[in-house]
Amino acid sequence: MIDIHCHLLPEVDDGPKSWDAAVEMCRMAAADGITHAVATPHANDRYAYDRAYLSGLLSQLREKLHGEIDPTPQLQLSLGCDFHLSFENLERVLEQPHAYTIGETNYLLIELSNYSVPAQVGDCFFRLGSRGLTPILTHPERNPILQQTPQRVLEWAEQGCLVQVTASSLTGFWGERPEIIARWLLDRSAVHILASDAHDTKRRVPNLSAARAVAEKIVGLEYAEALVEGNPGAIVKGTPIPYCPRPVLD
Repeated sequence: MIDIHCHLLPEVDDGPKSWDAAVEMCRMAAADGITHAVATPHANDRYAYDRAYLSGLLSQLREKLHGEIDPTPQLQLSLGCDFHLSFENLERVLEQPHAYTIGETNYLLIELSNYSVPAQVGDCFFRLGSRGLTPILTHPERNPILQQTPQRVLEWAEQGCLVQVTASSLTGFWGERPEIIARWLLDRSAVHILASDAHDTKRRVPNLSAARAVAEKIVGLEYAEALVEGNPGAIVKGTPIPYCPRPVLD
């Protein structure tokens, strides 16, 4: 399995607070069957995002993991960004598209505010597309505004935006409402990736297998495997996702 949204780097945001915790998260991911994890530090008003500095931290994490994780193969790591969509950030990414993407690909994780989702978000996605970027909307099922208007997510998916649901939303960790919305989106073929959005070793842990099992019961084996293997695997390679059904609009 491949996890494209995971806060693994220590002391850069609200993720792990130490190298030991970061290494333990990687061990947990590998034990769950995750073979590739994308470290995705925040880029928002609270946390600055310095690609060069973060790349150096990722190299240090790789060194600390060398020979540490059993079973083999080793957990592969790459760098991405949990990119908060704001006016300032949008201008930055339009100027430097690959300063925030997953690896060297054209895929960009996009997080919307819990307090305001502008009507022109669709236009923002279009502008990103005009720069060759494919936006991946992160955890819409946890956004209190989108919980009230999930139809908007279907419309964005119809326009070509990819949708990533938090794995633990499907297993009920975030409560009833996020689980309901996650299932609602899955039923309408509007989820393309499951990711852990892990932050620590205790509560928000790097685990995908439990959610894959739940997804299989909802949408079947082929779709469930695409959510954690085929689609995220294509994303880290920078190729089109293989499983992309048209969303079912209500």
